[in-house]
Amino acid sequence: MSGLAADLLADLPEADVRSILVLFGTDLDRLLPEVARAADAAEAEPFRRACHAIAGAAGAVGAAALEAASRHGMAIAKAEATRGALATAALAVAEAASTIRGEVASLLARLPQT
Repeated sequence: MSGLAADLLADLPEADVRSILVLFGTDLDRLLPEVARAADAAEAEPFRRACHAIAGAAGAVGAAALEAASRHGMAIAKAEATRGALATAALAVAEAASTIRGEVASLLARLPQT
């Protein structure tokens, strides 16, 4: 099995996976606005920190594309940190997050309610 939450589903009860995915969504709700705000303000370090947190959360649930976009954002924040570069990276993170939110919703719909 591969993809979103595959390792979690192999190792944990479905109720625990549900809890982890709900927490992941809560983390995204908190962190994505931080990424956007930091990009708009051209603040590289807050941008890098928010991307780092998203990359860690995404990696934990198997959201590889979101993890990659976030890690790229971290690299951009360290290298160029121009408003345009940060905005482009923020858009990539937001698009990857949007895709993964759909996958999370689909998976949550298939998991039993607790």
